[in-house]
Amino acid sequence: MTQLTDLGVKAIRDGVAAGEFSAREVAEAFNANVAAAKDLNAFIVATPEKALEAAAKVDADRAAGEPLASMAGVPIGMKDLFATKGVQTTAASHILDHFIPEYESAVSQKLWDAGAGMLGKLNMDQFAMGSSNETSFYGNVISPWRRKDGGNAPLAPGGSSGGSSTAVSARLCPAATGTDTGGSIRQPAAFTGICGIKPTYGRCSRWGIVAFASSLDQAGPMARSVEDCAIMLGAMAGFDPKDSTSLDMPVPDWAGALNADLRGKRVGIPREYRMDGMDAEIAASWDQGVAWLKDAGAEVVDISLPHTKYALPAYYIVAPAEASSNLARYDGVRYGLREMPERANLQEMYAATRAAGFGDEVKRRILIGTYVLSAGFYDAYYTQAMKVRTLIQRDFAAAFERCDVILAPTAPSAAFALGEKSDDPIAMYLNDVFAVPASLAGLPAMSVPAGLNSEGLPLGLQIIGKTFDEQGVLDAGLAIEQRAGFAARPERWW
Repeated sequence: MTQLTDLGVKAIRDGVAAGEFSAREVAEAFNANVAAAKDLNAFIVATPEKALEAAAKVDADRAAGEPLASMAGVPIGMKDLFATKGVQTTAASHILDHFIPEYESAVSQKLWDAGAGMLGKLNMDQFAMGSSNETSFYGNVISPWRRKDGGNAPLAPGGSSGGSSTAVSARLCPAATGTDTGGSIRQPAAFTGICGIKPTYGRCSRWGIVAFASSLDQAGPMARSVEDCAIMLGAMAGFDPKDSTSLDMPVPDWAGALNADLRGKRVGIPREYRMDGMDAEIAASWDQGVAWLKDAGAEVVDISLPHTKYALPAYYIVAPAEASSNLARYDGVRYGLREMPERANLQEMYAATRAAGFGDEVKRRILIGTYVLSAGFYDAYYTQAMKVRTLIQRDFAAAFERCDVILAPTAPSAAFALGEKSDDPIAMYLNDVFAVPASLAGLPAMSVPAGLNSEGLPLGLQIIGKTFDEQGVLDAGLAIEQRAGFAARPERWW
């Protein structure tokens, strides 16, 4: 019999519903894996009792003949950016150390209502600022993957949803929530050989998610298959009157409508994404993805996204500007950390609290954001960046007149070693070069594993879709998944 921890969302849900095993057995199996994987540092807080509590309800409902919801019996990991009532929520920052919310985020509540249970709160880059999961106050998350040359250098799991990607890849949970501001679901999914989708901006409520950049942040699922992502996204999405940017439109049955037959569909290949000095294995993986989509019946067309080269600099003005505004609420007065030097006045308490509570990367982005919003520089930087954002949105709109989805690499490289880029912020920011344009445009985008490179590390392919067309993205992702036949998994060393 297949081990329960090797099963995904659909297999667990259907197995519990059919009585092949109980939800409690599933929760106990994953709880044991979480407890045995402390070396990965994927969880900030484990909540085995929450997983068992949800499982008990599902088993009782099944015994009573009650209908089971879409995630019934599935224990998941919750990124520590989502407020969870009665469970510590820190955004991996010292400034929120021991903060315990009195409310539940809209997304997590939807998942509990759908029958999911919580295995724990997942580690991440502090305030979701990072691409390697090295900025967490609670220590680095380590990828379960290793280079096949025998090198034991710990690898980055991607960021900011690095705890989520490691936990799913290492079979600590069948699925996990992530958030994506500039690639923080897609890049870690690519680094660890799993699937992850950022839906259209507004599909999932941001209420109860610790804010980084409010016009960019979007929650999404991470799992080991396209279908599992579709099921979980269906449970997470939906209108929320508490979020003014929430989309007031029905949630489609994405999982039920999945179709890998792409006949009649056109796939755009953006010429600007084929950059000088591009990693040869990334380029070869992209070419293979084109061939797979052609095999699925799609027509491949050349498209242009001329303002691509300005996307990254525009993002690193817009996102820090919004972060500078959002993080002003952390002042040591109402909740979280308070540093109060002797005889300090209010301003001195603010300064001491923020100096001790925020990590270096968070401080860097607050400084950048405050600078570009300051008098004399607002028009020169922030206003210009917003104009570039509009041009990027127009580029995509024009491209989608010629195609249905766009195929590109997810990241410019496979996973790198921890510490390899942490001293060079620009090198780290370049990890988001393929992911950021879709974020700026608010488009749905997904990473699907495409194979392994010569070092035995996963590579991902990215599908970008039209606004509201998660179905098209998932269908193209399924076509790639079926043809790639990706079954590699990290060898257990932890």
